[in-house]
Amino acid sequence: MTGTLIPPAPATDDRPAHRDPNVLRWLGAYTSSMLGDSIYYIALSWAAVQSGTPAEAGLVMSVSALPRALLMLGGGVLADRLGPRRVVIGSDAVRCAAVLAVAALLFVTSPGLWPLALLAFLFGTVDAVFMPAVGALPARITGKPQLARVQGMRGLAIRFASVVGAPLGGLGVAVGGAAAAFALAGLLIAVSVPLLYSVRVRDLPADDRRAGQETSAWQDLRGGLAYVRRHRVLAPLMITIALGDLGFVGPLNVGLTLLAHQRGWGASGMGSVLAGFGVGAGAASLLLTVRGRLPRAGLVAACAVLAGSVAIGALAYAPGLAAAVGTALLIGLLAGLSGALCGALLQTQADPARLGRVTAVSSLVSLGLAPLSMPFAAAAIGAWGLGPVFVASAVVSGLGGVVALCVPALRRAELPR
Repeated sequence: MTGTLIPPAPATDDRPAHRDPNVLRWLGAYTSSMLGDSIYYIALSWAAVQSGTPAEAGLVMSVSALPRALLMLGGGVLADRLGPRRVVIGSDAVRCAAVLAVAALLFVTSPGLWPLALLAFLFGTVDAVFMPAVGALPARITGKPQLARVQGMRGLAIRFASVVGAPLGGLGVAVGGAAAAFALAGLLIAVSVPLLYSVRVRDLPADDRRAGQETSAWQDLRGGLAYVRRHRVLAPLMITIALGDLGFVGPLNVGLTLLAHQRGWGASGMGSVLAGFGVGAGAASLLLTVRGRLPRAGLVAACAVLAGSVAIGALAYAPGLAAAVGTALLIGLLAGLSGALCGALLQTQADPARLGRVTAVSSLVSLGLAPLSMPFAAAAIGAWGLGPVFVASAVVSGLGGVVALCVPALRRAELPR
């Protein structure tokens, strides 16, 4: 099922994840892939703006959302049936080939918007498979006691890619236009493929492998959803994740831009607030990377969601830019901590044979549904103003923490030692 080309990882390896060469190879592949993603989005937005109207560019940028949301659950089934490493390698190979093909096309001609829209659609389709597989892979390359540390390392990789990817993408556009930026993105995604080939994965028990071969894909999907629904920890955890992200996305994406404009902070001020958020989230990831485990993880995650929701509501009432940056730093710290702990609990509580499907459900409620709140947040801000909408969003996010506190199995959930 895993399709490994090298011997599987030994069953007993108690090295810390940040000292495990196998995990570090995975981390290098993941970081390179995320860097390529960041540069790809810069290149796509620049090329779309240059090739069409702002409305057309916005449409191109949003094309990937539909296939990602519609196919995500099926992607989880595929990750569990074929093995997450094989699926991640295939996904990165397809994305690399597509990006380099568009780069070559832009080098020789100006084809307009259609290849950009096709590329965005393809990326969204591949993301629907890639995301569940990426979420399922850590549990197959290290032991459960190290998964919280791996979540921290993954968070650091995401922060690094977001900080470094934007200037690299801008440099690529400045030097050679969108074609050069696409080429750079494709090459960085390509680097991840040989690294992933060298990553050793643990085999599933023979019974789990046979079960995946004896059922249809539709049965696997229904079984995965039923497994999540009946699980004492995973079911309320999904609700916590969904509510937390639903209340977070609107204020931190649409609301922050409008807040900076209303207060006269300008683009630099908004960038400072976003930097504060990034620093806080990075600090939370670093904490988990260094410590590897936090006791009473379910309770800590619930409290972090609740405290973070209060900070979200307070952001609209920050008296000045410095206070807003400090509040954003606190939001980043608490959101980063709760997000990493929720991710670690998801990976340690779920059966490895179903982790692709479990991750698909989590990704769907977080990355597929939460962004739908952005247009509603913008409309609500126009009707009622920033303060009430930030507070309402904080209440929605805080309900996620309330769910985690009220469900004993989730509140008492622990990470393995």
